[in-house]
Amino acid sequence: MASAPSVSYSITVRLVVPAGGSAVSQLTSAVEAAGGYVTALDVTASGVDKLRIDVTCAARDTDHAGDLVEALHQIEGVDVHKVSDRTFLMHLGGTIEVASKHPIRNRDELSMVYTPGVARVCLAIARNPEDARRLTIKRNAVAVVTDGSAVLGLGNLGPAAALPVMEGKAALFKRFAGIDAWPLCLDTQDVDEIVRTVQVIAPVFAGINLEDISAPRCFEVEARLRALLDIPVFHDDQHGTAIVVLAALTNALRAVDKELSDVRIVLSGAGAAGSAIVRLVLEAGARDVVVADIEGVIHGGRAGLTPSLRWIAEHTNAASVSGSLKDAVRGADVFIGVSAPNVLDATDIAAMADGAIVFALANPDPEVDPGEARKHAAVVATGRSDYPNQINNVLAFPGVFRGLLDASASTISDSLLVAAARAIASTVTDDELNANYVIPSVFHEEVHKAVATAVKDAAQEVSSSR
Repeated sequence: MASAPSVSYSITVRLVVPAGGSAVSQLTSAVEAAGGYVTALDVTASGVDKLRIDVTCAARDTDHAGDLVEALHQIEGVDVHKVSDRTFLMHLGGTIEVASKHPIRNRDELSMVYTPGVARVCLAIARNPEDARRLTIKRNAVAVVTDGSAVLGLGNLGPAAALPVMEGKAALFKRFAGIDAWPLCLDTQDVDEIVRTVQVIAPVFAGINLEDISAPRCFEVEARLRALLDIPVFHDDQHGTAIVVLAALTNALRAVDKELSDVRIVLSGAGAAGSAIVRLVLEAGARDVVVADIEGVIHGGRAGLTPSLRWIAEHTNAASVSGSLKDAVRGADVFIGVSAPNVLDATDIAAMADGAIVFALANPDPEVDPGEARKHAAVVATGRSDYPNQINNVLAFPGVFRGLLDASASTISDSLLVAAARAIASTVTDDELNANYVIPSVFHEEVHKAVATAVKDAAQEVSSSR
């Protein structure tokens, strides 16, 4: 399935063209004929005989971007001078920076920000360590920690190649929740070293966001850090995905007039995201869940189960269904995929129950073609931005951490994650709800505030009940 042009592969091509003639009018049509689309066309210099024009256009991928440049080059009289990849330009020098909150204009201000005045603040914190939340960045600081072993859908790229993702994550924390986040890419994939490293840097932070750490090690890293630290530890690939899936599922079920406790859910993928989704939908009230991985349906009698798969076998598939994913999905009300491309086809979706819900979330190519799925399913969601109902973790993690930090929380409970999901779902009103709008945009004015408030309330309730 060919993807549509995307601004992720946006290029700006600097051209020099004759001032007269038809070359200028041919630029847009040449790009469109080659399968791209023009998002901007700017005349950046003009002379008697020549124009300098910057054409910005979206392509499907890097190779397609080259095809668009060649299409422009083929127009008579056009000279291609420079091609800039806008995504790479945005990352030149990184996407984040540190800024001082106070001007340092003279000796007085220097002496309060730094020595000797800062010594009084140090002594105050030494007397009362809790004052670190009040008198330092700690109260609003989150570490975004990775070992680079599972970067996006690209695999084990290592810490340096993971850094752009972690920078982007930090930028989103700031944009949507006002949180100061620092990317920390560790040059180790040893669980003991990761845990110890995060433990010793933890005093600077009020929360730890684990990111792009491969399964099953991510489960152990998170569990051990939660036991060791007095600040919340949140693996976004697990819980952020699960929160947004539950939010979208809540509204999709509203749209088809079904209850979570009554539907049969089939899930493809038992890695970090899949395992967390299972746990959260069960916490929210699901009772009939079947999970499949590359080896087929997970059940108690299957040999060679890892501890995480054993937990799934013990808590799902009460009817002991076996066989393949295609077998399991027949008659199901809900399919959720966090696995691999094209594991189902339109005939599989047609075999599901009436009013079926399909969340095909593998990126960039989903488990089933969304267009084909929509012919048979009532609601379809993907992880992509070029289809309706995008399941995007950005809906969850900024608000979750904002609420945790505002509550000075030390732990994260499953009930807190459910509260976050319900807060996201609640931002879609009955008047707005339809098959193509079961989840709000990440730019929705209220969603991050709603999540933060719900998480803060849930965290404080857990704290007060102890």
